[in-house]
Amino acid sequence: MGADRSPVARRVSFVGSIKWLLSPFDRHDLAALVRSAPEVPGYTEDGTGLVVASLSGTAEDVDSGAVGLLWGPEQVIGAWG
Repeated sequence: MGADRSPVARRVSFVGSIKWLLSPFDRHDLAALVRSAPEVPGYTEDGTGLVVASLSGTAEDVDSGAVGLLWGPEQVIGAWG
């Protein structure tokens, strides 16, 4: 989850899922993210993005347009550099 401030956010910019397994992020994982994202306080359908971080990328059955940002291991490690 990414928010504009802490401890109480005014705006939630993104919610996401981390799948750090040898299997890729698939349509079942995406469905779970889409289903659970609205339960995050501050989430709005038109203003909150969906983010995925996956060790093994995404499966072919994942609609890439449904996710605003996809990070693999290189991007995650690079963010800490």
